[in-house]
Amino acid sequence: MTIRVLIADDEALLRMAFGMVLAAQPDLTPVGEAEDGAAAVRLAADLRPDVVLMDVRMPGTDGIEATRQIVRTCPQTRVLIVTTFDLDEYAFAGLKAGASGFLLKNARPEELLTAIRTVAEGNAVVSPRITRRLLEKFRPHIPDAAARARDERLSRLSAREREVLVQVGSGLSNAEIAAGLGLAEATVKSHLGRILHKLELRDRIQAVIFAYESRLIQPA
Repeated sequence: MTIRVLIADDEALLRMAFGMVLAAQPDLTPVGEAEDGAAAVRLAADLRPDVVLMDVRMPGTDGIEATRQIVRTCPQTRVLIVTTFDLDEYAFAGLKAGASGFLLKNARPEELLTAIRTVAEGNAVVSPRITRRLLEKFRPHIPDAAARARDERLSRLSAREREVLVQVGSGLSNAEIAAGLGLAEATVKSHLGRILHKLELRDRIQAVIFAYESRLIQPA
């Protein structure tokens, strides 16, 4: 299967560099370039790429708002935030907007390629532990209003599913959760799938964010 990638960045040289790296791979195809967020939204709607490489700082519509719009209008398209900054408010905002992860622009080409393939498969690039550190750092910016939805949404989960969600929110892998709860790893994966379905979440990162926003777990 060929993964179709849209590149959104206001720097022409970076767009060209990303495109050259992608074009050299037999399973990746660059299908378009956008120099700002508004163009990225338009091209995503027209081209329906599998993955969008999204810069954050762009003129006009920035990458965060563009991510939010693409996730809403093109639910099958995954967004990978590519940022200059590590563990800052841009990464947090991108994950909140629905991105499936973020990567630094100084990442090695092989890291970029792996990240694109991982996101295209529906998985998250950012590890749960990194996501947790983001949430802990920017915990004051999470609105209290989100907690009011806790009882209604958490009531959809069984006791075991809630227990698994706590472990996911704490940054544990499926293997670590399985060992801690005395379950098979495949069982944990099934529980996580049901959690995502019941809570209408896209991926593991969104589950971690929900666990914090709902006050199911508290930052250290």
